[in-house]
Amino acid sequence: MNNKKLLASAALAVALSTAVTAPAHAGSKEKCYGVAMAGQNDCANLAGTHSCAGQSAIDNDPGEWKLVAKGTCEDIGGLLKAAAKKKFNEDKAK
Repeated sequence: MNNKKLLASAALAVALSTAVTAPAHAGSKEKCYGVAMAGQNDCANLAGTHSCAGQSAIDNDPGEWKLVAKGTCEDIGGLLKAAAKKKFNEDKAK
């Protein structure tokens, strides 16, 4: 019985430490569109054609994104969400 309590306590401690550190870590990152290589995007694209990581079909698609250190996206040639949406909508209208 003590092993079960110890295991439950350890699992709870891990869950709580992850919950506390995740928001702080997420605050230091931002979505950067147009820099993901094929198959290396982090999640859903602007077009809504997929909702999972690793499903981008072409390199540097402006609708696909990767998490990068906050403040570095434009330096590496990427677009922040507002600019990516604008470009996506312009390209779609053509």
